[in-house]
Amino acid sequence: MFIPNAFKFEDTAGKIAFMKRYSFATIVTCKDQMPIATQLPFVVDESAGSLRLCAHLAAANEQAKYIETNTSLVIFSEPHAYISPKHYDKRESVPTWDYIAIHAYGRARIIEDEMAKLKALEQMIHFYEQDYMEQWQGLSDKFKKGMMQGIVAFEIEVTDLQGQQKLSQNKTVKEREKIIQQLEKSTDSVQKDLAPFIRNLSK
Repeated sequence: MFIPNAFKFEDTAGKIAFMKRYSFATIVTCKDQMPIATQLPFVVDESAGSLRLCAHLAAANEQAKYIETNTSLVIFSEPHAYISPKHYDKRESVPTWDYIAIHAYGRARIIEDEMAKLKALEQMIHFYEQDYMEQWQGLSDKFKKGMMQGIVAFEIEVTDLQGQQKLSQNKTVKEREKIIQQLEKSTDSVQKDLAPFIRNLSK
């Protein structure tokens, strides 16, 4: 990822917190030098002393054939907003875009063992909707086994984690406050969600 010095995101804990909050990400893998991608919900797990990303692909998804033999890139990003030059003091200014993005690199390991696969799915349930666990546990083993046959579960141990937060750090406090106020008034929830990140960075 190209990261200008002004926009470096070097706080590992902050990057992981962002990934957990915006965990619907894009996994990109190369097939014969051609990138292929899938959008997936991930479980971000740092409990075993390393950072691991767990998810599953549909068994019919050809990307599953390449994730063990190639390094994959998982892209986490969500709140972003167009920033109008009307907020800047200088008239000779141009529009830009503020955003946060995390790039996680690693090679996947496909989970073959049935019990380990079940555990990975239940980890995802706990991550996204713990209340569903009661219903899940009441489902028949036949149904669960059939469902698991239709997916490829995997985990990626992250070997490189890069982050960028382009949040108008190169602007004055006054200019950033104008941007924050504009975003806070927005009816677009994605833009509105960006405002606290800019405000926290400005403290």
